[in-house]
Amino acid sequence: MLSEHDCKKLCKFIDCQKLSQEACNHAAQNDRLPVQMTVQVLYFEQLRLKNALCGSCGDTQKMSSGVTSAAMSPRDTYASLRRENRELKLEISRMRVRLSDLEKEQVFMKQGMIDKTGQGKTFLTSLSRGIGRFGIFGGPSHGKRRKSEGKTARSRRYSVS
Repeated sequence: MLSEHDCKKLCKFIDCQKLSQEACNHAAQNDRLPVQMTVQVLYFEQLRLKNALCGSCGDTQKMSSGVTSAAMSPRDTYASLRRENRELKLEISRMRVRLSDLEKEQVFMKQGMIDKTGQGKTFLTSLSRGIGRFGIFGGPSHGKRRKSEGKTARSRRYSVS
């Protein structure tokens, strides 16, 4: 097992532009790769898609070489990468905030379901007690009648003999 530092070192040597479609998909979904590597893979995959969509456009020569095109100076390229990096960081932070909001909402919904199931149980319990009082289904009041009938029958039996 490689340490995180060694993994980052090795990932710096990988040229994301030369990865196959299958390798890009795997790298984008692999949680063990550093986030920088995943972002880089996704970026080059996005460039590939733009190139595919703009195949008939005249801009394909400029975009085909990826980040370091002949039309852009190294300084412009660096500034562009920094700006994109900031945008990606902002998007990640927004996603984290959204995730925490969804987790809070899930906790509230779970608590609401627990509260409602507790109320449902008390409702069913009170309903069954109420039905039992009517003696329709042989509830506690039905059993009381039998006991009282049994006592009167005994008293008659004792009084008769």
